[in-house]
Amino acid sequence: MLNGSARQSGFALTDKQRLAWLRLIRSENVGPSTFRDLIDHFGSAEAALDALPELSQRGGSRRSVRVCSIAEAEREIDIARKTGARFVGIGEADYPVYLRQIDAAPPLLAMRGNPQVAARPSIGIVGSRNASISGAKIAAMIARDAGRAGYAVISGLARGIDTAAHQASLDTGTIAAMAGGLDQPYPPENRGLLEDIGNGAGLAISEMPFGWEPRARDFPRRNRLIAGASLGLVVVEAALRSGSLITARLAAEYGRLVFAVPGSPLDPRCQGTNGLLKDGAIVTTGVGDVLEALAPISRPDLFSEPHESEVYGDGIVSDAHPPNDDDRGRLVTALGPTPAEIDDVIRYTGLAPSSVYLLLLELDLAGRLQRHSGGMVSLTLAD
Repeated sequence: MLNGSARQSGFALTDKQRLAWLRLIRSENVGPSTFRDLIDHFGSAEAALDALPELSQRGGSRRSVRVCSIAEAEREIDIARKTGARFVGIGEADYPVYLRQIDAAPPLLAMRGNPQVAARPSIGIVGSRNASISGAKIAAMIARDAGRAGYAVISGLARGIDTAAHQASLDTGTIAAMAGGLDQPYPPENRGLLEDIGNGAGLAISEMPFGWEPRARDFPRRNRLIAGASLGLVVVEAALRSGSLITARLAAEYGRLVFAVPGSPLDPRCQGTNGLLKDGAIVTTGVGDVLEALAPISRPDLFSEPHESEVYGDGIVSDAHPPNDDDRGRLVTALGPTPAEIDDVIRYTGLAPSSVYLLLLELDLAGRLQRHSGGMVSLTLAD
C-alpha cells in the first residue's frame, strides 16, 4: 500500500484568470505549447489575448484570428458548473501531478468527480476494443489489485480493455480520460459508466470543450493524457496498428515504464503487445510485476511542485529590438516541412532566442507552423 500521495499545494487561479485562460486556450490556433509561449512572452493571458490579432497578421494570416469571447467562455464555465464539473489550471492543487511534467500539458482541464484521485500515482491500462474474455479478465484483475495497492487507474473509456479496467477500479479510484467534451462520452453506450465514475470515487478529465464530439484526430490527444498522467502503462491485447501502441510510444517518450501482457502469436490482438515485449517492455502477467517496478519511483517527493513563474509565466521574454521583416524572412527560409529543433533554428538564423520564439508564435497563430513532439517545429505543407 502506498504511503502519502503526489498531491501538491499548487497555486490558485482567480476567477478572472481562469476566464482568461479558458478564452486563450479556446482561441483559434492556440494549443498547449502556444499557450505557454504566449504566457511566457506577455506575462498574462489577458495581455496575450489582446495581442493575438496582430500576431497572426504579422505571421501572414489573410484573415483575423478568431479570439474566444468573454460570453463564450462564461457560457462554458456555466455549463461545467451545472454538470458538476470545473476547470483546473496546471499547477493548481487538483491538477494531475504527473501530467503537468510532460511537454505540452493541457493548461486547463475540465474535471468532474473526486479530485483526490488525481493526487495519487496512477497506472494506465489500455488495450483492444475488441477484447477477448481472458484479456478483459486480466485487465480487470490488474486494475482491481492496483487500486487496492493505492494506485489510481487511468484509461480512455473505450470498449473492451478500457471498460474492464474502469469497472474493476470504480470503488478504489479510476480516471477516465476523454477525447471529446465531458458531456460527450465515446462510445455512447459508456455514458452510464461515465456517470458511475463521476458520481463515485472516480474522476473524468478532458481538455476539449463541452459539446465537442470526438473525431479521429482527437484520440491521440486523449492518449497523451493517459500516458502523461501515468507512472506506468500496462498494455493488454493491442493490434499492430492501434491507439494503444500510440499511447505506449508516448509513455516511453515521457519516461514512463511500459508493461505488456504477452499473448498468443496466433491472435492478431496480441501482435502489438508481443511487439512491445520485443522492444523492451516489461513482461506482465499480474499486478505484482507492475508494483515491483513502480515502487522505486512512486514516492511523491520525486515530483517537485512548480514555481509560480513556471505556471503563470513572468513576461521575461522581451526584445530591445523587436523582429522585423528581414528577421521573418530569414526564419521562414530556414524552416521547411522537416521538423527542426528550435535551438538549431536559433543557431542557424543567428537571431536572438526571444525573436525566434516570437516569430514562431506569429507563424503558429497564422496557421503556418506545425509543432511536433520533443519541441520540434516545421512549416505547414501549404508553405
